[in-house]
Amino acid sequence: MATVIAINISEKKKTPKKTIPKGKLKEDFGFEGDAHAGNWHRQVSLLAKESIEKAKGMRTDGLCHGMFAENITTEGIELYTLPVGTKLKIGETAVIEVTQIGKECHDGCAIRELVGQCIMPKEGIFAKVLAGGTVKAGDEITVIDG
Repeated sequence: MATVIAINISEKKKTPKKTIPKGKLKEDFGFEGDAHAGNWHRQVSLLAKESIEKAKGMRTDGLCHGMFAENITTEGIELYTLPVGTKLKIGETAVIEVTQIGKECHDGCAIRELVGQCIMPKEGIFAKVLAGGTVKAGDEITVIDG
């Protein structure tokens, strides 16, 4: 079973995110209070705990949820293998659609400077919000289309 491990947001772009107890996803926007939210194709970012474990092999000190600027840390789903267009239900009502797999890591990336290598460019995914709702750690993630 795929689950949410952590919800993370940040007030500024290009910085690690802080973990919050729960977050409100707004349709066609992203998480309330997150700098990456807005009317574009990368409203929400997801990264698997399994991918973070790979990064811990590179460096073990100070890695935590949100360190790679992911909004949702997951467990039990190989995110980067999901095709663009896949729809995921998270918790009771939230539905997101995968819009991008990975991204180019920008110059001056604070995460790369802290960790040595950013895993988001290869194994992170991005999505837009089709249906909003409150999400929290422990919520189930279900592939509903794709």
